[in-house]
Amino acid sequence: MTEYWVSQGNKWCDFCKIFISNNPSSIRNHELGQRHKENVAQRLTTMRKESAAKEKEKKEAARALEQIEAKAKRSYQKDVASFEARDSNAQALDGEEDWDYDSSSRYYYNQSNGLYYDPKSGFYYSDAIGRWVTREEAYSKVQASSKPKSIDPSLKRPFPTSGAATVVDTRSAAKSKNETAPGPVVSASLNPMRSVKSSQSSLAVKRKRQDEKKPKTISKEEEAALKAREAAKKRVEKREKPLLGLYNGSR
Repeated sequence: MTEYWVSQGNKWCDFCKIFISNNPSSIRNHELGQRHKENVAQRLTTMRKESAAKEKEKKEAARALEQIEAKAKRSYQKDVASFEARDSNAQALDGEEDWDYDSSSRYYYNQSNGLYYDPKSGFYYSDAIGRWVTREEAYSKVQASSKPKSIDPSLKRPFPTSGAATVVDTRSAAKSKNETAPGPVVSASLNPMRSVKSSQSSLAVKRKRQDEKKPKTISKEEEAALKAREAAKKRVEKREKPLLGLYNGSR
């Protein structure tokens, strides 16, 4: 019988990410190697960490849900208690004759003390208080405002009107005499930083003229410079006279 050659192929190691020969000896040698053992231990450590993190997330989610449910339960109980208190207050108000229900504003109004009652919130309001308050605070404010206040007899004395009458008379007399409003007339400049120019006095003008009449003392260097300037001016005129022809024509 004839035997045929069959290719064994390669095997992929998922821990080491390599291909090895697909025979028992090669597989056993690879699995007993140090590299394969380290990769397997690293994979197991990673799997343990991932499972611990997932378990921690599950516990935190369960704890958060428990806290949310507890808060919702407390809020629900509080709402139920407040609704029951409002219903009882509304029923008590309906039984009393002083409270009138306004369908437009949906508030109860008490004409005797001027209080408004909101059955939805359970608070009371009055113009004297100026804000919504509880029942105890509202009735305490109403009782305090209803008590008569003792007035100091010194405050009952009328104020003196003689001084005020004299002030009014003087103002009316001033308005009748002068049509313009009384008040000080400002003659100075409105801007104190602005310099106001004025005409010079006669004494200043006289001093200026005397200074102009006084002969000026000239030094020797200035006198020499003036003489040189005059000489240069004469030379220029002498040189330009025949060229222009103006002086010969005028003679």
